[in-house]
Amino acid sequence: MFRYADINDLNRVYEIEKECFPENEAASFNSLKHRIENGFFLLLEEEHEILSFINGMYSNEKDLKDEMYEGKYCVKNGDWLMIFGVDTPYKHQHHGYASMVMNELIKNFKGKGIVLTCKEHLIPFYSEFGFVDEGISSSTHGNVLWHQMRYEIIT
Repeated sequence: MFRYADINDLNRVYEIEKECFPENEAASFNSLKHRIENGFFLLLEEEHEILSFINGMYSNEKDLKDEMYEGKYCVKNGDWLMIFGVDTPYKHQHHGYASMVMNELIKNFKGKGIVLTCKEHLIPFYSEFGFVDEGISSSTHGNVLWHQMRYEIIT
């Protein structure tokens, strides 16, 4: 079942975030709290167990900036959705759950487009959904080299 996260999910999504990302890249507890309360947080669960989730925020900025990870430029109904994480607990990886959440997001999205950054090895994964690699991102989040990818809604 797909649903939006609420504050009762915070402890569990924080544990999953720490499992999925190295310490220098993982979102803090407070950042995840802000995303649940003010941003975007779609999750897939079965029998009250989280299988995968996508989190981020809406903005009117067209490109993802490092300041966004802490909530700057967040606009409740912004034109662009900035994706900060696609998380799947280890025991649920390689079952298609991340793809299911991504497809649900794209199917229901109503803005100008979706922007994310990813490591080079994940470019093919996001390309399968129609995201286009725009090259190296200006983001240096976690001291990592990121590629910015965009899914633009054609109207």
